[in-house]
Amino acid sequence: MEWLQILVLASVQGLTEFLPISSSAHLILVPVLTGWPDQGLAFDVAVHVGSLAAVLIYFRDDFAAMLREGLRLPPGAGPHGRVAFAWLVVVASIPVGVAGLAVGFGLSEALRDPIVIAAATIGFGLLLLVAERMGAKGRRIESIGIRDAIVIGCAQAIALIPGTSRSGITMTAGLLVGLTPAASARFSFLLSVPVILMAGGYEAQQLAAGAADAQWSVLTAGALVTAVCAYACIHVFLRLIDRIGFAPFVAYRLVLGGVLLWLFI
Repeated sequence: MEWLQILVLASVQGLTEFLPISSSAHLILVPVLTGWPDQGLAFDVAVHVGSLAAVLIYFRDDFAAMLREGLRLPPGAGPHGRVAFAWLVVVASIPVGVAGLAVGFGLSEALRDPIVIAAATIGFGLLLLVAERMGAKGRRIESIGIRDAIVIGCAQAIALIPGTSRSGITMTAGLLVGLTPAASARFSFLLSVPVILMAGGYEAQQLAAGAADAQWSVLTAGALVTAVCAYACIHVFLRLIDRIGFAPFVAYRLVLGGVLLWLFI
């Protein structure tokens, strides 16, 4: 891989992994526009490592608190009579894990048709706009309960369809259960850790089975660039989302989906 390709692909992955704009749509569009060959499975694993590092570092206090106060409790009432927050993340991650085991995390490859991705980019973008307009948007992240975690977790499983955007669909579900934009985004980011671990583990298993030679300088650069871009993206998004809302991202998804349809129909 050329260094320009590494920089562009890692930056795109880092920025689109956590924004509600579909990383799949971007990663299929970049090779079309540039003519670059497929980056390979090893690079996909590396950028997943970078994304995981970014969210773990950014929310290090949250995860430390969950480990201290949540996992030592049974999955029942926490100190304030609520389900411990760590268990809410676990519960919300179960649907996508079950779906991934049932159909394989490789489902995205079977559905990686540009038309499918374009349709999902547009359709789920419009659903995000509806959720923003209809949602009560008054609940903070501390108010999330088991029922909310199940609803958001089931929505997350839909993200196995390329073009949906895992961040986008979980934020959509969060808005529909009444969370503020910032709260829905924060919970979506926390939920990304188990999913990235599952998807990255699946890819790593495939990579090990293929016994491919690793270009460590390429993989390290890809992981680092992804981590920096993802960290910056999370920080800026959380600071701005309550002020700007989701309409700009919906508009971007509609344009992106339209470009894909224009290119591939």
